[in-house]
Amino acid sequence: MDYRQTEIVLSARDVVIKFTLRGKTLTAIRGVSLDLYKGESLAIVGESGSGKSVFTKSFMGMLDANGWVDSGEILYEGKNIARYKTEKEWLEIRGKEIAMVFQDPMTSLNPLKTVGLQIRETVELHRKTANAALTVSALKASETKAIALEILRDVGITEPERRYNQYPHELSGGMRQRVVIAVAVACRPNVLICDEPTTALDVTIQAQILALLRRLQEKYRLTIVYITHDLGVVANVADRIAVMYAGDVVECGACDEIFYDPQHPYTWALLSSLPQLGVKGEPLFAIRGAPPSLYKEIRGDAFAPRNPYALLIDFEERPPWFEVSPTHKARTWLLDPRAPRVTPPPLIARIRERRERREAADDAR
Repeated sequence: MDYRQTEIVLSARDVVIKFTLRGKTLTAIRGVSLDLYKGESLAIVGESGSGKSVFTKSFMGMLDANGWVDSGEILYEGKNIARYKTEKEWLEIRGKEIAMVFQDPMTSLNPLKTVGLQIRETVELHRKTANAALTVSALKASETKAIALEILRDVGITEPERRYNQYPHELSGGMRQRVVIAVAVACRPNVLICDEPTTALDVTIQAQILALLRRLQEKYRLTIVYITHDLGVVANVADRIAVMYAGDVVECGACDEIFYDPQHPYTWALLSSLPQLGVKGEPLFAIRGAPPSLYKEIRGDAFAPRNPYALLIDFEERPPWFEVSPTHKARTWLLDPRAPRVTPPPLIARIRERRERREAADDAR
C-alpha cells in the first residue's frame, strides 16, 4: 500500500493527554502525531503503560473522568474531535464511526442480557433507515434481529439462532470474543480499534480471531488499529507498526521495515524479547530497568536510561524524527549524520538472516 496516495481517515497532531492522580498531574501522552490511512491495519505496540490504550481511547471520548486532552488535535472528517465535550457529540462518533473491541470479553458484555439483545441494541442505537418519504426512522425489531443473526454468522458463530438467545456465561472465551467483535461491527464503523483482542485466549483461538478480523476488514472495508505489547501477534496482520514508549511514538513504518530494518534501540529491545528468537541454552533477553515516571518532566530521550547505546545528547534533548524511507521514520539520535555508527544487537541480525534464508529458499523452488 502506498500510503502517500491513500486517504487519511484520522489524524492526530501533537496530542498531549494528562490525568490528575492523588493531587498530581501525570502526562500520559507527550505530543504524539500519527496518521491513520483508509483500509489499513495499524498496530500500536509497546510495553504496558506506554500509552497505547489511552491514546486510542481519546479517539472515542472514553478517557477516565480524571483525564483530558490538554493540547493538540484529533482530526476526523475535518472535525477536531479532541475538543468534543458532551456525550451527545461523542455519540455521533463512538460506535457509529469508531468502535472498539476490548481485551476481556467477559467484562465487555452485559451478563444479564442475551447475546442477541446486546447486538440488537447496538444496531438500534446507531443504525437508522430512510423511508420512501426520505425521513429517517428507526429499524423494526424484525430487521434488527435479522441483522444480528447475519453478524453472528459473519463472526463465525455456529448455530446463530440458538446462540442469539444465550447469555455470555454460556459461551466459551473464544465465542465471547466473537460476540464482542460482532457488537463492535454491528453498526458498520469506519475504524475498529482492537485493544489486546487475543490476550485472554489460547494460541489456537488467537490465530482464529486474527484471521476473523482480517476477513471482517475485507468484507466491511474496515480500518483497523491493533493495540498490543506482543510484536509476534501482529506480524501477519499489520500493514504498519507504530512503536510507543513512555507516552510517545518512537518509530513508525511498514511491517517489514519494523521487523527487518528497525532503527530505534527500543524497537531492537522489543524484537529481541520475542521468545521465538531465543536460542536453546541461552537466557531470554529482557529489557533492563523500568519506564520513567510520567509525573515528572522527561528530558531528552525517555528510553535513554535503559538504552545501552545511549549518547550523551540522549539525556539532554528529545530527538527529532529522522526519515529512514518515505514510509519509515524513527525518533533516535543514532540516525543523526553526526552520530557514531552503531551495530544492532545480534538478535536483530538473526531476524534478517532468517528472512534472507527464507527468501533464498523461495527463489530456489
